[in-house]
Amino acid sequence: MHGVLPAVRRMKDFEKVLESNHEHIIILESRLVQLKSMIDYAHRANKKVLVHFDLIQGLKADEYGMEFLQREIKPDGILTTRGNVIAAAKKHKLLAIQRVFILDSAALEQSIKLIQRFHPDYVEILPGLMPEVIEEITGEIDIPVIAGGLIKEEEQVKAALDTGAVAVSTSSRKLWD
Repeated sequence: MHGVLPAVRRMKDFEKVLESNHEHIIILESRLVQLKSMIDYAHRANKKVLVHFDLIQGLKADEYGMEFLQREIKPDGILTTRGNVIAAAKKHKLLAIQRVFILDSAALEQSIKLIQRFHPDYVEILPGLMPEVIEEITGEIDIPVIAGGLIKEEEQVKAALDTGAVAVSTSSRKLWD
C-alpha cells in the first residue's frame, strides 16, 4: 500500500472509487447485509477491500465475527482499534491494520505498547496531521504507518508521506485523483 487510500462512507463515493486507478478501497461504514455485495462488486473491479471492522453494523467484534467475515464476506483486510480483533484477523490470514488515536503523550505511549503487543501488518495514526508524531512512531516501530483523519489538502498528504507514512487514508474525494 502506498500513496492515497480512498476511504468511503457513502455509496456514491464507493461507485466513484471503483472507477479510479486505486488498488485498495477502505470501507469505513456499512451494514453487514450490504457488505458482501460491495466487496464482490469491488473484487470484480480488481480492487482490494479493507473493512473498518468496528464500524460494520451487525458484526460483533469477537472471534466468531471475524470467522464469519473471513469465510462469508471475504474482504482483503480489516482496520480496527481493538487488539483482540487484530489477533483474530491475523489468525484468519487477513491483512490487519491497527488504528490508533493519538490524543496526547499518554495515548502515544499506550499505542506503541499496543502495536508492539499485537504486531499488526500496518498502523494507521489518527489524526494524520502530525508529522512529528508520524516520524516518532516510525522511529519506534518496524511496521508501516498510514496517516489518516482530517487530511484534506495535498500539502498534508505530502507532509505525512515525507515524514515516514507509506500511505494516507482519506475520505476527501478531491485527494483521490
